[in-house]
Amino acid sequence: MAVAIGVTAVLLLTALGEGAKRYVTGQFAGMGTNLVIVLPGRTETFGVGSGISGGTRDLTLEDCEALLRRCPAVVDVAPVTVGTASVEFGGLHRDVLVAGSTAAYARMRDLHASAGQLLPPGDPRRGEPVVVLGSKVRREIFGSDNPLGRSVRLARARFRVIGVLEPKGQSLGFDFDELVLVPVGQAMRLFNQSGLFRIMTQAASAQDVAGAQKQIRAVLADRHRDEDFTLVTQDAMLKSFRSIIDALTLALAGIAAISLAVAGIGIMNVMLVSVSERTAEVGLLKAMGAGRRQILALFLAEALLLSALGAAAGLTLGLVLMRLASGVFPGFTVEPSLAWTAAVVTLALTAGGLFGLSPARRAAGMPAVDALRGKR
Repeated sequence: MAVAIGVTAVLLLTALGEGAKRYVTGQFAGMGTNLVIVLPGRTETFGVGSGISGGTRDLTLEDCEALLRRCPAVVDVAPVTVGTASVEFGGLHRDVLVAGSTAAYARMRDLHASAGQLLPPGDPRRGEPVVVLGSKVRREIFGSDNPLGRSVRLARARFRVIGVLEPKGQSLGFDFDELVLVPVGQAMRLFNQSGLFRIMTQAASAQDVAGAQKQIRAVLADRHRDEDFTLVTQDAMLKSFRSIIDALTLALAGIAAISLAVAGIGIMNVMLVSVSERTAEVGLLKAMGAGRRQILALFLAEALLLSALGAAAGLTLGLVLMRLASGVFPGFTVEPSLAWTAAVVTLALTAGGLFGLSPARRAAGMPAVDALRGKR
């Protein structure tokens, strides 16, 4: 029983850890692929006197154009600015997150229109006052009515609805269904902003991300006369999340594995009782010619068999619990890892063998005459 509980615990905890890594990876994939994001300002800690460089310059639309023109490894650039505003129509209103960007934003975020169109291409400074509604915003403001061509008010400015986003749900806490997209120039005027919230760039492939990062740094440092910005890649964020999850998984699996050591002590006690009760049997085997190694192997095999049965029960119970967890949380896949399954079974058998060794050696070391007399 103790072996089964230990195996189940290790298996479940490692499966949850692997599931968490898959979930985080999926969430990052939903945000786009091969992205290098430029943030204004540096996140590093500076020394005394290093701040005398004129401060941080805003990221601008001109920076976006320079990146697209001078960085061969960059295939797409999307300026992003954000703000919150109230969207109003027909006496209904609700606060929404407004993202100002260009047509590239939808491509990089893998957004699609369920009705109408997405933001049109063109000069980002001269975008028309048009808006693309998230699916939830559209449902709450317009209900079953067709919103295309209607005018809504965003922060008291009129915008014409040109499209509705397909439902996409949340990704890393960001709900695309509650998003409202407007041209970046309109958003900057709407929120009276002089700089961008960030610049999203996309490399052609995962292999090009490092090259794109190097080129972006060189172009922006040349334009700003200083490296007053921060580059963030998806890989860097993903590695950080994975390393944290791996550390937590290992720690929890280690704690759970302690129960296997306790189970090994239980097996040792069971085998000691078995040896004590079967003293006459051991004597008879020796009288019939069984050697020390054969007696040792017999009791070791019993200890290993007990461990194997416990491991099998633990595996079965673990798989059942994983199936139940996947049914309760359909968006979070909990599957056993082959490597962790092999490791925990090996650990259970090793614990059984090690803790069964002492009783086995005790049985093998009994003198035949004393054993036949039942002398323990």
